Amino acid sequence: MIEVLNHLVDEIEAHLGDETDVDALAARLGTTGYHARRMFSSLAGMPVSEYVRRRRMTVAASDLIGGDDLLTIAVRYGYGSTEAFGRAFRAVHGASHGDVRRDGGPLRSQPQLRFRLTVEGSTPMDARITERPAFRLIGHAARVPLIHEGINPHIQAHIASLPIEEHARLKRLSDTEPAGLLQVSADVDPDYTQGSELTYLHGVAVTADTDVPADLDAVAVPAGAWAVFRTSGAYPAALQSTWAATATEWFPSNPWRLRPGPSIVTVLDRAEDFSTATTELWLPIERS
Repeated sequence: MIEVLNHLVDEIEAHLGDETDVDALAARLGTTGYHARRMFSSLAGMPVSEYVRRRRMTVAASDLIGGDDLLTIAVRYGYGSTEAFGRAFRAVHGASHGDVRRDGGPLRSQPQLRFRLTVEGSTPMDARITERPAFRLIGHAARVPLIHEGINPHIQAHIASLPIEEHARLKRLSDTEPAGLLQVSADVDPDYTQGSELTYLHGVAVTADTDVPADLDAVAVPAGAWAVFRTSGAYPAALQSTWAATATEWFPSNPWRLRPGPSIVTVLDRAEDFSTATTELWLPIERS
């Protein structure tokens, strides 16, 4: 996977003025665009699209200082007008192209990325692979923004809005793994962009042929393999650290890749105040 990401960076650099077809490039390199985007975002801390924008504006700044015509520069880097180019330039550098041309700065440069795998072995990961038949996730869904670190207040508010007796009702409906009340994230942006919207479902798993009450939302999940990561510690920090480690340690070292589908968290045990918890993170995978 590290080699794939470095090929992607090289392709972006060679064609900064063109759209990079991540899906086609990933397919040529033996993986999927979905997995490549998710790994890039997790390891680089930004989606592919943001990296492309930053690199374009970094190189464009040197062209501006060199005195090239503004419209020529805009078209060179894929913009149809000087206005669109100007907005992108200011968003990256915090200054207008006129300021930079006149004063030579300020500039916020994006260095070219290079991915490397550092094997430390300091964080053993409690993981297992399980094959599951098709099932459904049922419960109460809401659209919420993606937040990478800390507690998501939108999810908190959604769960708090449910009556206490509804949690007990959902638990009674659960009839397959993952067991118990689940935290489900579906329809996630493949770039995993902070602030992008996803569907959050508070619910349970049921078999594909279970009758679902009409008042509940449902997410159909096809048959396939899952990687299940168990973690214990401060909540949600330990869970989020494990999630990050799947990208930095587990996927680069194992013959699996992410496939499209929901990610699922089940809480196996927790403190009264939820300050600590033992959880399982379920990620849909396929052989790479």
